[in-house]
Amino acid sequence: MRGAAFFSRPRNVVWLATLCCLLWGSAYPAIKSGYALLAIGRDDTASQLVFAGWRFVLAGVLLLGMARAMGRPVFALSRGDLGRITLLGLTQTSLQYVFFYVGLAHTTGVKASILNATGTFFSVLLAHFIYHDDRLHRRKLLGCLVGFAGVMAVNLRGGQELGAAFTWLGDGFIVVAAFVLSAASIYGKRLSQQIDAMVMTAYQLAIGGLVLSLVGHAGGGALHGMGVAAASLLFYMAVLSAVAFALWAALLQHNRVGGVAVFNFLIPVFGALLSALFLGEDILAWRNAVALLLVCGGIWLVTAEPRTTPRENAPPG
Repeated sequence: MRGAAFFSRPRNVVWLATLCCLLWGSAYPAIKSGYALLAIGRDDTASQLVFAGWRFVLAGVLLLGMARAMGRPVFALSRGDLGRITLLGLTQTSLQYVFFYVGLAHTTGVKASILNATGTFFSVLLAHFIYHDDRLHRRKLLGCLVGFAGVMAVNLRGGQELGAAFTWLGDGFIVVAAFVLSAASIYGKRLSQQIDAMVMTAYQLAIGGLVLSLVGHAGGGALHGMGVAAASLLFYMAVLSAVAFALWAALLQHNRVGGVAVFNFLIPVFGALLSALFLGEDILAWRNAVALLLVCGGIWLVTAEPRTTPRENAPPG
């Protein structure tokens, strides 16, 4: 098949996987910029949830349209399937992004992109206890330790202790969001064995986004000043979610999962670089540079496997 040949060509795998990570990394400065354009304050949690909800409802609708155009079984879902997808949407999208959007409002884009990479390590630790064929070994354990060292480094401030720089409402919520995503992704991986992955993700994004939006509006949230710039940014964020997942799913379909998952380490790199570029945040401070190197090194140790020992890994949510 032409599609299989295109998505399995090594050069295309590199470029398309890198594009996915670039899109996901760009979400950090995009969200922060959206807060500024819509005058959403750090403590305006309700409006933050409305902003997140609109993004994911639109992303889900766009992804459903893409799935329909590709001939996927968009409407062939049983009542039980819808119930399981709804549970996935409430956890992977609604609950996760409550923590993520609130946390991002209280920390920098550079720190958030690095801290959110802890999701890779949470996935490895959870998989150890759930899957008999995905146990921790020395290289994985070393990768987790190196990665968490990076998380500690990004929170250091000169000679101060870690606690003086770490904030639960900002940094803590980003780490909690990463854990929720890791746990929900394991559930989503099980569902994807029975339901088309693209259709499943489209519905869970739309359902989770709708819940976020309703909760935000019920709490008095609103998006004021939705001009051309803010609307364009919101549309871009929806498109990046839909396109990145569609491309990633195609790559996973036609290649070894481990060979694609190794590109995950680029997400915190792009997130930090783009936050520094568009938000003027300091990426060159020693703590950010060291943390980025440690986190990327840890993810590489965790995901890179010998060619003779392939393993399965879940794609990012």
